[in-house]
Amino acid sequence: MVELIRSTSEFKMRRETFTTQKVGLVPTMGNLHQGHLSLVQACVNDNDVTIVSIFVNPKQFGPHEDFNRYPRTLEQDLELLSSVVKGRPCLIYAPNSPHDIYPQGFDTTISLGALSKPLCGKFRPGHFDGVATVVHRLFSITRPSTAYFGTKDFQQLAIIKRMVLDLDIPIKIIPMPIIRDQDGLALSSRNQYLSKEERQLALKLPTTLTRICHLFRECHHNAAAPKLINFIEKSLSESLAEQQVEWQYLEILDSLTLMVPSSATSEWVIAGAMKVGKTRLIDNITLATS
Repeated sequence: MVELIRSTSEFKMRRETFTTQKVGLVPTMGNLHQGHLSLVQACVNDNDVTIVSIFVNPKQFGPHEDFNRYPRTLEQDLELLSSVVKGRPCLIYAPNSPHDIYPQGFDTTISLGALSKPLCGKFRPGHFDGVATVVHRLFSITRPSTAYFGTKDFQQLAIIKRMVLDLDIPIKIIPMPIIRDQDGLALSSRNQYLSKEERQLALKLPTTLTRICHLFRECHHNAAAPKLINFIEKSLSESLAEQQVEWQYLEILDSLTLMVPSSATSEWVIAGAMKVGKTRLIDNITLATS
């Protein structure tokens, strides 16, 4: 049963009625798609009570980003959630305004370290501080034992796992696999910004990552590293000639440290970010080295 709660004070009172049940959280910004719903389904399967937060967090948007444009589709989201939870207890925490999350006088921001610097951190200054701050607030308000995050936002996931570890937060973080459309594009609420032509251009992101993945596997068998490096450089240089596509980054990093891999690296992440027209998309593939 889906129950919508719009104020933090009301939510806290309702949360107190679930003192003995196992509670899981799926944090979202709404405009739900099958990627979100896969997290919700896992949460429902694992827990007695599911909490889904729906909040477009202003602290993680830059001054010229799409905060005002970001799709807000609460009624549609509630219908989708009802179809997934199928009568199981599900609280929807959808604050009426940012003041419900950040009350008057709120003056705290979580400042992150090295994990927030590469990849998206280079292009979205302050973004991950805003993400960490709102996630910590949601953890404090909802008090789950588990929380579910998609691996499409790989850097975000790494940062949240680090925050939970460093701040000794007693919540288990459950990473969930990327859900892709039939054409291979990773599901994202921002995909709807794309025109038909732009969507075709956007497919260069997953196809390039897949090609790098294949070359990476060759590197471990026949020392094809120069071929891999040349392919990455070629992909980036080609974007300079394509006015509608701009690669922001295309990198291979240690999945734990987000630094250049070393001989001790056990898992690599191939990560890319691309702007197609005005729409920014991210994607990644992880690879075990053994």
